[in-house]
Amino acid sequence: MNPADRRPHLKEIWPLIRPYWRGDEKRWAWGLLLAVVALNLGLIGIQVRLNLWNNTFYNTLQNYDQAGFFSALLEFAALAAGFIVMAVYSLYLQQMLQIRWRRWLTFHLLGDWLGEQSYYRIGQLHPPVDNPDQRLAEDIDSFTNNTLGLSLGLMRAVVTLFSFLGILWGLSGHLAFSLAGWQIDIPGYMVWVALLYAVIGSCLTVKIGRPLVGLNFRQQRFEADFRFGLIRVRENAESIALYRGETAERLELDRRFASLFTNFYALMKRQKLLTWFTAAYGQIAIVFPILVAAPRYFAREMPLGGLMQTASAFGQVQESLSWLVDAYPRLADWKATVDRLLTFRHGIEAAHALQPVVAEPSAGQLSVSQLALRTPDQRFLLRDIGFRLAEGDSLWLRGPSGCGKSTLLKTLAGIWPHARGHVMLPAGRRVLFLSQRPYLPLGSLREAFYYPDPVPADDDARLKSVMQETGLFHLAERLDKVEPWSHMLSLGEQQRVALARVLLLQPDILFLDEATSALDEAMETHLYALVGNAMKKGILVSVGHRPGLAPHHHQQLNLQQFRPEMTAAGT
Repeated sequence: MNPADRRPHLKEIWPLIRPYWRGDEKRWAWGLLLAVVALNLGLIGIQVRLNLWNNTFYNTLQNYDQAGFFSALLEFAALAAGFIVMAVYSLYLQQMLQIRWRRWLTFHLLGDWLGEQSYYRIGQLHPPVDNPDQRLAEDIDSFTNNTLGLSLGLMRAVVTLFSFLGILWGLSGHLAFSLAGWQIDIPGYMVWVALLYAVIGSCLTVKIGRPLVGLNFRQQRFEADFRFGLIRVRENAESIALYRGETAERLELDRRFASLFTNFYALMKRQKLLTWFTAAYGQIAIVFPILVAAPRYFAREMPLGGLMQTASAFGQVQESLSWLVDAYPRLADWKATVDRLLTFRHGIEAAHALQPVVAEPSAGQLSVSQLALRTPDQRFLLRDIGFRLAEGDSLWLRGPSGCGKSTLLKTLAGIWPHARGHVMLPAGRRVLFLSQRPYLPLGSLREAFYYPDPVPADDDARLKSVMQETGLFHLAERLDKVEPWSHMLSLGEQQRVALARVLLLQPDILFLDEATSALDEAMETHLYALVGNAMKKGILVSVGHRPGLAPHHHQQLNLQQFRPEMTAAGT
C-alpha cells in the first residue's frame, strides 16, 4: 500500500504539533500561550464572581432593596469592564499565537515539500497526493486555528467545571424521597443531574456526528479538486479556445462540482440531524436547572437569588460537561484537517524514499551504463541503456513518441525516481535542463532570462546583445515589467527566452527536451548554432524529431533498441 495513501492514526498528530513548541520560537510560543491561559482563567474567575453576584442582585429585587440594587449594578459594571478587556486581549493574543504557529508550520512543511524535489516526486507516487497547494494554504490555517481553539476550549471547560462544581454542590442541598419503602437521600443532587444530562447528550452527539469526519475529509478534497479544475482552465485558456473545448471542459467541471455537491448535500443532512439535537439540547438546558431546583424554591428552602445562582452554576457545570456536544462539529472538521496534513507528510516521506539514480562523479565524462527506466506504476520503459560523452560532445536522442526520451533526460538530470543503473557526470559542473514548455517564473522579464540565478548587476548590455541574437530585442523595453509572461509570450518566444538562458548562464551540461519544437527550421538552425558555440567545452544532449537536428550533434542514439519488447526479441 502506498504510504501516502493510507489513513493516519490520531496518535501520529504529535510530530505535527510538538516541533513548534520545542523549536526556535518556543519562548514566544510558550509566552503567548501562558498569557492566553492566564486571561482565560481570569475570565472564569469573573464568571465565578458573577455567579455570586446573581444571588445578591436577585435578592435585592425580591426584597425591594433599591440601594442594594444600584450597588449591585456598580459591581456588575466593574466585572463587565474587566471581562471585556480580558476577552479582547485573550482573542488578540490567541490569534497572534495562531498566525505565528501557522507561519512556522507553513515554512517547515514548505521546506520539506520543496526539499529534495519532493514537490516533483510527490506527483510520481502511485496514486499521487492530491492538492498539496490546498494543504499548505488552507489546511495548516484550519489546523492551527482549531487546535488552539479546541485545546483552550477544553481547558476552560475543565477549569469551569471544577470552579462551579463546589458551588453547585453546596447550593443543591439534599434530595430526599421514598421509593418502594426505602428512604433515599441524595446529597448535591443537581451535580448528578448535570452529569447525567451531559453524558446522555455527549453519547448521542458522538453517535449522530461520527460520519462528519469522513464527510469533511472528502469535502475538502472535492473543493480543492474543483478549484484545481478552474485553475487548469485559466492556465490553458488559449489551448482550450483553439480546440473549441468549452463543452468538454464544462463537462469535466460539472463532474467535479457534482462530487462536491453530492458530498456537501450528505454533509448538510448529517449536520441537520446534529443541529436538531444540539439546538434542542441547548434550549432545554436553559430551563432545565430551574425546573430541577424549583421544588426547593417553592418549598421556600431558597430565595429567588439562590434559585438564580443555582441555575447559573448548574448551567456552567452542565455546559462544561457538555463541551463535546458543542465542539463536535469543529472536532470533526479538525480531525479531517489533521488527516489531510498527516497524509501530506506521509506523501513527502514517501517522495523522499523515491530516490533517483545518484550520479557518480567522473573526470569530464557523462557515462551511462545498465540504466533501466520505469513508469510510476512500475512498467518498464527502457532497459540496458548505455553511452558515453566526453566534454565537447553532443548527443541526439531519437525514437518514436512515448518511447521514453524525455524520461531518460529527466533521469540524467537527476529528478526521475523510477530508474536503476549507473550514471556518471563531471563533478562540480553546472547542469541546465530546457523542456518543450519553458518555465517563466513570476516577476519581471529580466528575471525570467536569468532564472534560476539572480539578476547580475551591470549586465544590461550583454542581456540586450543576447536578446538581439535570439530575435527577442523587440522585448527590450519591457525587461523590467512584471507581467504574466507565460501568457503574454507565444510558445516560440518562450522557447527563445529559455535558449537565451543558455547563452547567459553558460552551463557545463545542457539537456534540451524538444526545446525548439515551436520554432521554424531557420530559427532552430540559428539558435542551435549559437548554443553549439556556447557548449564547445560542455556536453549537450538533445531530444527532438526533426531531421535538421542531426548536423548539430556529434552522435545519435535511437532509443527504440532499448525498449523492453526489442531487448526481449534480441535475447
